[in-house]
Amino acid sequence: MGNRHFIVIGAGIVGISTALYLQKDGNRVTVIDGRDPGEGTSKGNAAVIATESCIPVATPGILWDVPKMLMDPLGPLAIRWAYLPKIAPWLLRFVANSGEKRVEQISITLRSALVQALAAHKELAALANQSLMIKDTGWLGVFEKDEKFQSYQWDLALQKRRGVNFQVLKKEEIRQFEPSLQPIYSHAVYYPENSFVTDNFALVQRLANHFIANGGKIVKADVTGFEIGAEGPTAVNAGGQSYPCDAVVVAAGAWSKKLSAMLGHKVPLDTERGYHVTLPNAQKRPRMPLYSGDHSFAITPLDVGLRFAGTVELGGLEAEPNYARAQKLMNHGKRMFGELDETGRSDWMGFRPSMPDSVPVISQGGRFKNTYFGFGHGHIGLTLGPVTGRIIADLAAGRDPGLDMQPFRIDRF
Repeated sequence: MGNRHFIVIGAGIVGISTALYLQKDGNRVTVIDGRDPGEGTSKGNAAVIATESCIPVATPGILWDVPKMLMDPLGPLAIRWAYLPKIAPWLLRFVANSGEKRVEQISITLRSALVQALAAHKELAALANQSLMIKDTGWLGVFEKDEKFQSYQWDLALQKRRGVNFQVLKKEEIRQFEPSLQPIYSHAVYYPENSFVTDNFALVQRLANHFIANGGKIVKADVTGFEIGAEGPTAVNAGGQSYPCDAVVVAAGAWSKKLSAMLGHKVPLDTERGYHVTLPNAQKRPRMPLYSGDHSFAITPLDVGLRFAGTVELGGLEAEPNYARAQKLMNHGKRMFGELDETGRSDWMGFRPSMPDSVPVISQGGRFKNTYFGFGHGHIGLTLGPVTGRIIADLAAGRDPGLDMQPFRIDRF
């Protein structure tokens, strides 16, 4: 147990989870973020606790897909031409991590954390009296085209090697399993271990409220720098104020790169821009989250409506959103479910903080021992948010986190 003062930079699912676990250990904790809790990427994700998601974004053959990414701005994986020069170094590392042996190693690393994710989610939800927000329904991947399902066999084989539990459904079983779908699907895979959160944004807000109720402090301000002593940071500068501390955690999502550099670590972090459409009055509600294997996006029945979320756009933090990508999700959704009521529809774009090897940074600092880092989760930020928080609290307390932390180190590149 500890009695230090930690400052956690970032109020998304990773930052708030980290704050709660540090607080649980008896530490005094202040969270600093320029936005309210959950207002970043945590607000718009697919809300799936995807414990099967051990396959990195870059897989064998991705190099040959790059030209397609450049030519199709509405494809599931796209690159904005104007951003290509800036992202080129990241992209080279991305492709370098796509070899078969490397992908095998990455899948082992990811799975080691993913198997702990649901327990960590349930621990925090119970702590904040929000257990009912987590639904253990599993999720269903559906495929309309035979060739897409055949290409997915590689994924299934890799998941099987990692011990992922799944069931392949026959065509006649799909609509019995999920009656809301149109009768257009020939193949489906059910993952019983996956769960989902009924409102991902509300969950972060409620966890933050519990943190405050137990003595935590949240400061709404942008961090501008650090005061560094002989042993590391002694204060965080934010909003024109200096906040003294004993230790710092950087969990600022897509904005973690600059902060990490200030603390002695140059990290190859970049951004995957993701989109969603939420229909509060859709009139269709699947029994569980779904995944379109043909078009690579998720469908989640949230308390706030039916959400279509996904796609990857490499375009940085500055470019305006391309909401034609959201409309494409909507078009695919109508094919899946038939007519949908779009009354009250909302479109959204957010920034997934992504490492080129698809492995998040969960690490103590190499330059300063009183610094800790939790960012770069890509598509599994909600999934690994609580387990990241628990691991950082373990590292801070000198406990064994229960998995090999070397692949998650901030200085691994």
